[in-house]
Amino acid sequence: MANVKMFKLLGVMLALALIIWGIYPFFNHQPITNDVIATAIVLILIAVAYMVILFNPSWTKAVFFFEGIIIAVAGYAFLEYPYNIELIVVGLIIIVISILAYKRKLPSGILKWFYR
Repeated sequence: MANVKMFKLLGVMLALALIIWGIYPFFNHQPITNDVIATAIVLILIAVAYMVILFNPSWTKAVFFFEGIIIAVAGYAFLEYPYNIELIVVGLIIIVISILAYKRKLPSGILKWFYR
């Protein structure tokens, strides 16, 4: 049976991999486009949010809420028409889920991920 330290170590490794994946195009001398910037923002945001939730589980709802806001804003600001709508919708869905988690209106199977 795996212990908690091993899961935290794997979580840190995953977060670092996401951060490296997000900043890789900047160091690889690829042209920096709005798509690259939006992808980097989202990947780094997910990695930082995962690290915060990993070490402080009581912040899950707040981190999830701000993650939804940043994803929606990054999609709106950096991407063109058909793609920005997708990120805006995903961001709004994440915001709605976090608000419902604050109000405890989600099914118990989903709510257990927010209250540990």
